[in-house]
Amino acid sequence: MNCPNCGCTENKVIDSRHIDKDNGIRRRRECIKCNKRFTTYEYITLYNVSVIKSDGSREEFNRDKLIRSIKLPCTKRPISIDKIIRIAKDIEAKFGKDGYSEVKSSLIGEEVINRLKKIDQVAYIRFASIYHEFKDVTEFKNEIDNIEKNT
Repeated sequence: MNCPNCGCTENKVIDSRHIDKDNGIRRRRECIKCNKRFTTYEYITLYNVSVIKSDGSREEFNRDKLIRSIKLPCTKRPISIDKIIRIAKDIEAKFGKDGYSEVKSSLIGEEVINRLKKIDQVAYIRFASIYHEFKDVTEFKNEIDNIEKNT
């Protein structure tokens, strides 16, 4: 675990607590180098799903990585971190329960887009602009026009 302040890999756990609703552990840590404190969350992996990335490489599904990718377009939007975590957990469960051993990253991206579209149009546009690699303002405008037509 790297310190978010200085990047040092050495830290000590100063408090651990069980998170009942999420089957996880909250750990309060202190960096050995800079003495800054930070919190980590560890969760039980219920499903063993690999993600096939766009370049063909594979990696283990990482809920924290998905949460970070959803959090970014939700910055300064009225979307709670609990809602973001719920979206990530639901997406993980969807592919795990459906029996997928591997899932393309594009399917995960489409799931995020569909869920953001339902809860916040600005967050949806932000995510879609990166995911669909909008090249110019015209593509933004076209997507906004599509949203306006469908609401």
